[in-house]
Amino acid sequence: MAKTMTNISIQPVEKYYAVKEYYGKTLQGSQDLKTDACCTDTQIPQHIKNALADVHNEVLARYYGCGLVAPEELEARRILDLGSGSGRDCYVLSRLVGENGYVVGVDMTPEQLKVAEQYVDYHTQQYGYNKPNVEFKHGYIERLDELELADNSFDIIVSNCVINLSPDKEAVLREAYRVLKPGGEVYFSDVYADRRVPSVLVKDPVLYGECLSGALYWNDFLNLAKQIGFIEPRLVEDRPLKIDNPEIIALMGSIRCFSATYRLFKLPDLESGNEDYGQAVIYKGTISHHEQVFKLDKHHLIETGKVFPVCGNTYRMLHETRFKPHFEFIGNWKTHYGIFEGTPIPFDETQAREETTSDCC
Repeated sequence: MAKTMTNISIQPVEKYYAVKEYYGKTLQGSQDLKTDACCTDTQIPQHIKNALADVHNEVLARYYGCGLVAPEELEARRILDLGSGSGRDCYVLSRLVGENGYVVGVDMTPEQLKVAEQYVDYHTQQYGYNKPNVEFKHGYIERLDELELADNSFDIIVSNCVINLSPDKEAVLREAYRVLKPGGEVYFSDVYADRRVPSVLVKDPVLYGECLSGALYWNDFLNLAKQIGFIEPRLVEDRPLKIDNPEIIALMGSIRCFSATYRLFKLPDLESGNEDYGQAVIYKGTISHHEQVFKLDKHHLIETGKVFPVCGNTYRMLHETRFKPHFEFIGNWKTHYGIFEGTPIPFDETQAREETTSDCC
């Protein structure tokens, strides 16, 4: 697999240097970006806006993008932010996890980390905490072991348009799986391409820094995630990227890129398919800011109080994670009914029957 993914590990030293230069010196704010690749387009919920309002202006000014990657049910959780930059997302998450939670940001760019670390005490006082619940580490998201981050030590890992900048995406996912607790999840936004990006484009520092030429082909990403142990990646939302810069359009040619948010659960032994065991869940409406509907992913919008049939994998994603207290669970694993209704199957039974009864030889 690694041999075909031409943009996973090309010239790592040069890529590290190029990204550090681009984000540490070339860019001074999100207005300097040439595309919206690093922006999440989702409307920001009011409680996130409230948290953003308390973040120091200099931290906000050195953030490259818009939107924020923040999953549900964060109170008292331990969170790792891969590619934390100036610390904006970390400080918002610091507010959302509360004083009993903890947030660790990892970034390799000294200029960004300097801004982030400068305002730890400021935000501790702003939130009324007795002690800081956030810290920043200088290092590489591919080598979390060098930062003494222990196995099974985080409830949630987030990342906002950063993994595509890594020259070794397999190592990033492998390390994420290692430090994640069983039942934990990686919840992240990133950029994907509709085909494998040619190596000549991967070497372009602007295309790479703009999160375009480092993007994985989406199917390579899915296969890689599964190989690492994230058996069934769940797509939360996606959108095509808007590129207005003529030079970048000319370089990228017919390659299309998309921004997508995925959930990757650390649930060993998930099935490779969506199997039906006659199970269902009922959402209690008890997750803050999601009282009416809980969105597990793009295809699972679960209304409060309504019996919602689920496949075995979805059942486990809710039953063996931090979401368990918020659901009632119906059914067991005693009877298997085949593939879950609505899941694509490798052949059409009606067509098969017609073919077997045909007069044609």
